[in-house]
Amino acid sequence: STANAPEDDAPNRYSRTDRTTYGRYSRDSNSSGSSVPSNALEKRIEELERELAKERQENARLMKMTQDKEELIGKLKEEIDLLNR
Repeated sequence: STANAPEDDAPNRYSRTDRTTYGRYSRDSNSSGSSVPSNALEKRIEELERELAKERQENARLMKMTQDKEELIGKLKEEIDLLNR
């Protein structure tokens, strides 16, 4: 991801389309003779989606922290320049 991307986009970057893709994948693998019951796969997918959402939230939080630090560094550099003059 880029540092210029708005932090609001990070948690929403992967929409429901990704989840439906996962759903389709689990159904396809089941119909091909998988020995794992479909409800177990669905539970695992839901668990992974929750984990993914948490990771995206953490990523967004870290991106915001990074941007805040970069802004502070810029302000401090300006202040140093002023003091040097």
